[in-house]
Amino acid sequence: MNSMVDAGLRAALPEAQAFREAMAQVASAAHIVTTLGPHGRAGLTATAVTSVSVAPPTVLVCVEAASRTLAAIEASGIFCVNTLAEADHELASVFSGRRGLTGEERFAAGDWGELATGAPALASALASFDCRLATVHRVATHRILIGQVVALGGGGSGPALVYRHRRFGGF
Repeated sequence: MNSMVDAGLRAALPEAQAFREAMAQVASAAHIVTTLGPHGRAGLTATAVTSVSVAPPTVLVCVEAASRTLAAIEASGIFCVNTLAEADHELASVFSGRRGLTGEERFAAGDWGELATGAPALASALASFDCRLATVHRVATHRILIGQVVALGGGGSGPALVYRHRRFGGF
């Protein structure tokens, strides 16, 4: 595209706040994405997670570019996606930063083990997808992580934890 067309498209884009409000209406499963980086364990709450392929098993996770957890994932090349049960709503708040905890402090809550890569796996997760980082794509303020799943875990049960309208709830 030429620069005049690009400028016209940018002018027609929705305002950031209107976009945030619209996205707040989208219900998404809540996950904790973890890693074992060079400075220890790290993790964050994520809702932008999906499967990509069954063969080979592959997942996609979107993470804010400024995230310390992203830096740890890129350095270690491993991560684990832990799909949360409704009973894990407090963990979702802890790993989202709402409780003011960072790094290793976040792992004081929950029962954590590991699968094949060494990234923390939550025992109560409905499912855990232990991954090796395959690819990272830069898109605006975020990074899209593509992970090849090397092990599965999770022993939790009950309703899934969902995030909608800036709140966690069960489904």
